Amino acid sequence: MHKTLFKVYEPPADGVSRAISTPFSTPFSTLFVEICVLALPPMAQARIYIVEDEEDIAEVLSYNLEKEGFQVEVERRGDAALEAIRRDPPDLLVLDLMLPGIDGKEITRSLKREPATAGIPIVMLTARGEELDRIVGLELGADDYIPKPFSPREVVLRVQAVLRRTQAATASESAAPREVLEVGRIKLDVPAHRLYVRGTETPLTATEFRLLKLLMERCGRVQSRGQLLSDVWGYAEDVDSRTVDTHIRRLRRKLGGEAERIETIIGVGYRLRA
Repeated sequence: MHKTLFKVYEPPADGVSRAISTPFSTPFSTLFVEICVLALPPMAQARIYIVEDEEDIAEVLSYNLEKEGFQVEVERRGDAALEAIRRDPPDLLVLDLMLPGIDGKEITRSLKREPATAGIPIVMLTARGEELDRIVGLELGADDYIPKPFSPREVVLRVQAVLRRTQAATASESAAPREVLEVGRIKLDVPAHRLYVRGTETPLTATEFRLLKLLMERCGRVQSRGQLLSDVWGYAEDVDSRTVDTHIRRLRRKLGGEAERIETIIGVGYRLRA
C-alpha cells in the first residue's frame, strides 16, 4: 500500500495549473505563501541540511530545493546529523522527528541549548500531524512545522519564507543603531539579540525574539492573533493561530517573574502591559 506523502505539480501547455493525482497526493494551497515569496527580491544562496530517513522523501526534497538554487545536504541518522551540524552549522535545517540514532526532538533540544547552533532556523517535517506533536515541536524551538502528507512546493515556499524572515531580521539588527527596549524589568538589546529578565540573560529563538520585540514596541496595545501571524511570521490570518498561542506560552515561561505582563485578551489576542 502506498503512503500519502506529497503532491506533484506539472505546468500544462494551456497555462492552467492542474494537480497530477499520484499515490502521494494531498490537497494544499500554497497561493498566499507563493505570492509573498515571489514579491520579495532574490535571496542569497543558502545551505539547507535535510535530516530524513525515508530515501524517497529526502530525494524529492533535495531535488526541489536544489532546483531553487539552494545547496542541499542530506543525512538519514539523527546522531550523525547532530555531529555534522555542530561541525558546520547550515543556514536552515529541515528535520524529521522519527529518526534512527536520536530523534528530531532531541536534536532540536541539543541545538537550542548551544550558542553556536541556537539560531539555526528549523522546519520540522514529520508524519505525526496531531496537534500535540505540532505544539511540542514549536515549543522546542522550531520555526515552522509541516505534517506529512505534504507538497514539495509547500516545503520550498516555507523554507524560503523562514530564511527571508531570518535574513531580514539579521540585516535590520546589523544596520540599526544601538536600540534597547525596556518594559518593567524586561530588557531587550535589539542589535545584540539579547534578553535580560530581572538582570539575568535569557536565551530566545529567532521567532521568540521577533514576537517579544513587536509586543514591546507596541506596549499597551492589543495585538490580534491575525496581526501577530502577519507581522511576526508573515502568514495570512487564516493560518492556524495556535502557532501564536504556543509561542506566547513558551515566551511567558522564559520571562519568569515578568510573565504576567503578557496579558491574554479573550477572543482577541495579546497585550504587553507596561
